[in-house]
Amino acid sequence: MAAQERIGTLAARAAGLLITLGSSLLLAVLLILLLSRQPLQAATYFFAGPFLNGYDFGNMLNYAAPLIFAGLGMAVAFTSSEFNLGGEGQIYLGGLAATLACLALPSAPGPAGILLALLAAAAASALLAGLSGFLKMGWRIDELITSFLLSGAVILVVDYLVTGPLDDPQNNLLATRGFAERFFLFKLLPPSNLNASLPIALAAAGLVWLLVFKTHLGYEMRICGLNQEFSRYGGINVQAYLVLPMVVSGALHGLAGGFAVLGTYHRFLKDFSAGVGWSAIAVALIARNNPLGVLPAALFFAYLEAGARAAMLHADVTFEIASIVQAAVFFLITARSLYCVARLPGRVRDDRP
Repeated sequence: MAAQERIGTLAARAAGLLITLGSSLLLAVLLILLLSRQPLQAATYFFAGPFLNGYDFGNMLNYAAPLIFAGLGMAVAFTSSEFNLGGEGQIYLGGLAATLACLALPSAPGPAGILLALLAAAAASALLAGLSGFLKMGWRIDELITSFLLSGAVILVVDYLVTGPLDDPQNNLLATRGFAERFFLFKLLPPSNLNASLPIALAAAGLVWLLVFKTHLGYEMRICGLNQEFSRYGGINVQAYLVLPMVVSGALHGLAGGFAVLGTYHRFLKDFSAGVGWSAIAVALIARNNPLGVLPAALFFAYLEAGARAAMLHADVTFEIASIVQAAVFFLITARSLYCVARLPGRVRDDRP
C-alpha cells in the first residue's frame, strides 16, 4: 500500500511538473504569435534552433554547465531550509577569484593552475555565503536578507575593480587581462564554446546526490531542513547546519563562476553571469531540490535561452522572450511548491536556533 501511495505521489508530481513546463512553452507560442510578423519562422527557430547545427547545440550545453553548478548550490541550501539569494554575487566573486589566481600564477603548469583557480573560486564564494550563515547563527539575522545584500555589495565592488584597477587597457571590453592559454578548459565541440566543464558538472551532480542522500552529514542536513526543533531534541548540532549548507552552496556557486571563466571567457568579463544565479533558483525548484533532477531542469533553461537566441537571430522576436518564459516557469513552480507545503498540516518548521 505504501509503495502504491509513493508511486501515486510521484505520478502526481510528474504530472504537475509537465503541466507547468507545458504551460510555459504554450506561453512562448502565444508571445510569438502576438509579437512576431513571422510567427512560423520565429516558432521554428525558437523550438528547433538549438538543434539545427553543432555550434548552437554546443553553446546550449555550455550554458547549462554553470547553471548545473548554481542549481546544485541552491538545492543544497533549500534542502536545509536555508535561503541563499546571493547566488549571483557568489558566481561573480568566484569568477574574479579564478581569474586572479590564473593571472597570479603565470608560470604554473596548466592542470595545477586550473585546480588552484577552481579552489580559489570555491573558497571565496564559500566564505561569502558562509558569512550569511554565521550571522544567522550568532545574531539570528535572516540569511535571505544578508545573502541578498552581501551579493549586491560584492557585485558593485567587483565591477569597480574590473572597470578600474584591473581593467585591461589594451581592449575595448570591460574586462581584466586574459590569462595564459594553458589554463583554458578543453573544448569538446569546436567551434562552439562547449568545454570540459559539462562532464565535470554531471559528475558534481552525482557527488552532491551522494552527499545529500547517502551520508550522515546529508541526513542531518535534511532533518534540520524539515524540523529544527526535532533535530535539536535528537542531538543534532543545529547551529552547525545554519552555516555549513550555506558554505557548500556558496562553494558550488563559486565553481559555476570559475568554470565559466576558465572554459568560456578566459578572463573576467563584466556581467558575465547574466542572471545565472537567479535562474538557478527556478532550476532547484523544478528539480524539487534533488541534485539529479537539477540536470534536466538546467538543460530545460539552457534550451529556452538557446531557442530565444536563435529566434532573435533568424526572426523578428527579441531575446527577452526567454526571460518572460523563465519568469513564468519560476512563478508557476513557486506557486506549486507553496501549495504542496500548505497541504502538509503536520509539518512544523522552526528555522531559529
